[in-house]
Amino acid sequence: MYKYTINVTFKGKIYQTNVIANKNNSKEEVYQIAKEQVLKQWAS
Repeated sequence: MYKYTINVTFKGKIYQTNVIANKNNSKEEVYQIAKEQVLKQWAS
């Protein structure tokens, strides 16, 4: 498992989130997890 710090742009703002994922995950998979986390937190 690795910890990634990802910047995600959502509604014109940049959010930073941490993702813990397997080292076998691709960059796209890690970014998708980060994006889902930001959407869950800020979409409501």
